[in-house]
Amino acid sequence: MKRVYNFSAGPSMLPLSVLETAQKEMLCYGDTGMSVMEMSHRSKAYDDIIKDAEKLIRELMNIPDNYKVMFVQGGGSTQFAMVALNLLNGSKKADYVKTGQWAKKAAAEAEKYGEVNIVASSEDKVFSYIPDLDKSKFTPDADYFYICQNNTIYGTRYTTLPDTGKVPLVADLSSCIMSEVVDVSKYGLIFAGAQKNVGPAGVTIVIAREDLLGKAQPITPTMLDYKIHADNDSLYNTPPCYSIYIAKLVFEWLKGIGGVKEMQKYNEEKAGLLYDYLDNSSMFKGTVVPKDRSLMNVPFVTEAGDKDLEAKFIKEATAAGLVNLKGHRTVGGMRASIYNAMPIEGVKALIDFMKDFEVKNK
Repeated sequence: MKRVYNFSAGPSMLPLSVLETAQKEMLCYGDTGMSVMEMSHRSKAYDDIIKDAEKLIRELMNIPDNYKVMFVQGGGSTQFAMVALNLLNGSKKADYVKTGQWAKKAAAEAEKYGEVNIVASSEDKVFSYIPDLDKSKFTPDADYFYICQNNTIYGTRYTTLPDTGKVPLVADLSSCIMSEVVDVSKYGLIFAGAQKNVGPAGVTIVIAREDLLGKAQPITPTMLDYKIHADNDSLYNTPPCYSIYIAKLVFEWLKGIGGVKEMQKYNEEKAGLLYDYLDNSSMFKGTVVPKDRSLMNVPFVTEAGDKDLEAKFIKEATAAGLVNLKGHRTVGGMRASIYNAMPIEGVKALIDFMKDFEVKNK
């Protein structure tokens, strides 16, 4: 069996042990005589799966009892509207920080349902940093304050959360959920598409403080109302059953290696190795200011910005089993996404290849 090191920004690689368990249980889950893909979401067997998934994520993230956990569909992009429809219910004003494509799209979606104030933006330098925030520009009566905590495309992350006072903080954690310890109590709402750190595409995790629910705008479609999903334990309609099952397996794997705290140490070690190489390379360089570097997504370019050389690098890396290293079109160059499931051996293999490529292409 040939397995490559997959540096895709998403869908991304999964832990091998999780895939092996899913393979073993593909035809028959437990003693049910059927695959998880075949069983009713109303069955006792599936009810145990989804309840175990919620129990595990609550434990791993230390989620307080006054927060609801929901498994919904539509990806992170549907959350752009869902957040606004459910939370723009007082002043109908919200503050947004533009740190990349996803925050930009989220703000544009929210503008359909209320007033959006762009507190700060890093678009002037191709989103290569997290902008400093001036609290005097915050909206005092905002219904919420929105950030994208880790920016997949541009490789930036918040290392310090904005102090929003009584205004609920809403954060897109799609590309960093459970990669490092977060204090859930500091957020009003967290959401994360699963396809980067949790499982296959199809399920989105929402963690919301209870007092924020039940106040959706009247125009909100039933399926976009958080309270509907919370009140029905994510079973109002048929959920993405198999994606939730895989997420449960990933949660079990993460718990087995010591939880999020241990995962953070491992991620810091992986990212540290790669950034250290980039900082000392004569051919490659990172594109993000050091203080804002992501632990998950590492964009880099050649020092000379040589497009032909970068294309050659990507082609030869792919042939060497280091795949999906092409950078996003808005940044160019290369990007290595080193999510939780990426072993340190993969990062070391990439660094060794880069060193060899650098010698051969001086």
